[in-house]
Amino acid sequence: MTFLYVLLAILVFGVLILIHELGHFLVARAVGVGIREFSIGMGPKLFSWKGKKPVGIPDSDTGEELFTEYSLRAFPIGGYVSMIGEDEESELSCAFGVKKVWQRISIVLAGPVMNVVLGFLLMCVLVLMTPKLASTTIGEFNEGATSPQYGLQVGDTVTHVNGVRVFTGNELVYEILNDGYKPLDLTILRDGKREVIEDVIFPTQESEGVTFGLTDFRVYPEEKNIISVLKHSFSRSVSTVKMIFDQIGDMIGGRYGINAVSGPVGVTEGMVTAAKSGAGDFLYLVIVITINLGVFNLLPLPALDGGRLLFLVVEGVTRKPVNKNVEGYIHFVGLMLLLALMAVIFFKDIAGLFVP
Repeated sequence: MTFLYVLLAILVFGVLILIHELGHFLVARAVGVGIREFSIGMGPKLFSWKGKKPVGIPDSDTGEELFTEYSLRAFPIGGYVSMIGEDEESELSCAFGVKKVWQRISIVLAGPVMNVVLGFLLMCVLVLMTPKLASTTIGEFNEGATSPQYGLQVGDTVTHVNGVRVFTGNELVYEILNDGYKPLDLTILRDGKREVIEDVIFPTQESEGVTFGLTDFRVYPEEKNIISVLKHSFSRSVSTVKMIFDQIGDMIGGRYGINAVSGPVGVTEGMVTAAKSGAGDFLYLVIVITINLGVFNLLPLPALDGGRLLFLVVEGVTRKPVNKNVEGYIHFVGLMLLLALMAVIFFKDIAGLFVP
């Protein structure tokens, strides 16, 4: 069964990459950019086939019309859409570089946007699967709860945690989990009036050297209807994006170490564990991964979509394209650093499979 779960995890990972690259591919095609190759995975080519639509340029050796090549490669850790004129100078009408800036920006954004949109749609499915939706109104306190000592009462509706707006019980739990290792300021609605309760201390729990806060109360359920489903789906999707930036900030700040970062091996292991736990846990992890894939790719780092987007924004502001050779070198260096980081994470994840 574990082997089947691993295959399922690899399949899902490949589908998420496919969705990402499909976004680039479809928008590039829509604005008339020639596509040399649409590849899922990296490394050696397992198999490929030729499409029916011509690329837009003849083969340099035979002079015959070229067609887009679709390929599946050995390692499901990425993929790419090879476009004419993307990394080299070209005056062809089908070249990426001759298209208007907004068209190129649309192509670059399409991949990450597809992942985020997929995350929202899957979140809708997860919310629909949830038997009861959680509100932010306190229904009862757990035995031994500490937060009532600081002024929280049954019936209080929590609207903000340390200034962060919360719309659902899931967001409330996350904010306390993430920041509850220190005193929190809670904004509540009580009898129709807004109040701020300062320095509320929650119970804590330590995991792998990191301290987390724990909610010590239960909330009332919320009626499930089309409005509440959309609200929970959207709010939880936004909260997932915030969670990604919170984790990046905590890593930079030193709260999390390299052990908190996972590559394909670690992600696959996590997906296997989630699949064994149940469909809901597995689906939520898939949502986190696809949104993470979209958001991470938008970071303004070389070799990522966000790095390419940054160069296009500079071109749009200055009305002058960045030298292709300079941009190419920067992306190359960024790619080498990214691959080096991935190698470190890969071996860390492999070691983690054998060393508890």
